Amino acid sequence: MTASSLALYVHMPWCVRKCPYCDFNSHQLKSAHPDGGYIDALLRDFALEESKIQGRRIDSVFFGGGTPSLFPPEEFARLLRELRSRIEFAVDVEITLEANPGTIERGRFAGYADAGINRVSLGAQSFSEEALQRLGRIHCAEDTHRAVEELRAAKLDNFNLDLMYALPLQTLEEALVDVRTACALKPAHISYYQLTLEPGTVFHSRPPPLPDDEAAWQIQTAGQQLLAGEGYEQYEVSAYAKGGARCRHNLNYWLFGDYVGIGAGAHGKLSLSDPWRSDARRSDAQRIVRTVKPKQPRDYQQQIRGITDHATVGEVILVEDKDLPFEFMLNALRLNQGFSVKEYQDATGLPLNDLRAQLQVAQDRGLMTPTAQGWRPTELGLRFLNDLQSSFLA
Repeated sequence: MTASSLALYVHMPWCVRKCPYCDFNSHQLKSAHPDGGYIDALLRDFALEESKIQGRRIDSVFFGGGTPSLFPPEEFARLLRELRSRIEFAVDVEITLEANPGTIERGRFAGYADAGINRVSLGAQSFSEEALQRLGRIHCAEDTHRAVEELRAAKLDNFNLDLMYALPLQTLEEALVDVRTACALKPAHISYYQLTLEPGTVFHSRPPPLPDDEAAWQIQTAGQQLLAGEGYEQYEVSAYAKGGARCRHNLNYWLFGDYVGIGAGAHGKLSLSDPWRSDARRSDAQRIVRTVKPKQPRDYQQQIRGITDHATVGEVILVEDKDLPFEFMLNALRLNQGFSVKEYQDATGLPLNDLRAQLQVAQDRGLMTPTAQGWRPTELGLRFLNDLQSSFLA
């Protein structure tokens, strides 16, 4: 990523039904269609961010949720058209739409492609009807197969399949059937991640019977071997891609790049110029801030409508220098290839040499190893990633 590059995250918070494992900011749809005025709120939200991103360029856009595919193609076309009139988009910009296989009407992917969407992330999760029911999903396995056919017909071949493992009562063979079925659909990218019980979810308060840690590890490693055999290269803890199909938007997150977040509950992270800053230890004159928009869609839209020009909606949080190493490692250590010294210093403005003690301890424990350009986690480090990340806390 270049200094001028920027990602845009757009949160669309409605779902037909909340899944019992989901801790995202999503809200059950109480009408036939999402609020049409929400697109106007998103445009107003972006307008309030514009003063912070002058002279920059959008390299990737990600429509997440919730279920963004509940919105019709014409709403995306209007939103993207307005955004392009306000800021430069890269010629090869990556624009991803998250979609639920159970919400796709026939022909709709062609409309999304016409609107400017060029990548889709399809929430398959499993191809077992029993597993999908236990997960509270609204779609069946056939819906996923049909959605992939629709994607192919719309020439949206750059698509991701989300696949979960270590599901309630899942056996090793059942998990591998899911992986084989996903590979047979030939997506460009597969996200393969373990079901976890997140605080605040139904599954956390009423845990289902899950495979134990050893069984989950066997499922994970066997699935990884299958994916590798099918030509999917693991480049991040839960991301596997065919050649050239790595998700650029997520790579920006993992290398601590800047991104604007608009929408209810959306998060953003920006490096802002600070001409008054004087610190010989830093290689730049920047402050890094995080933004958090109001979570409830109604509150978000009311605040957006009532705010004055040049004001800010939601929270703006300054990331202190002492927290930057952990913030960077929290993301970059997810990457198999790790990070370079330059990437660390460009992203934080701090010298990597300040972390020589922590890096040495991680190396001594077999969790990290130096590379020609920087550092990367070992296989053991990726297995015990939480422990490795927390070792860089201030």
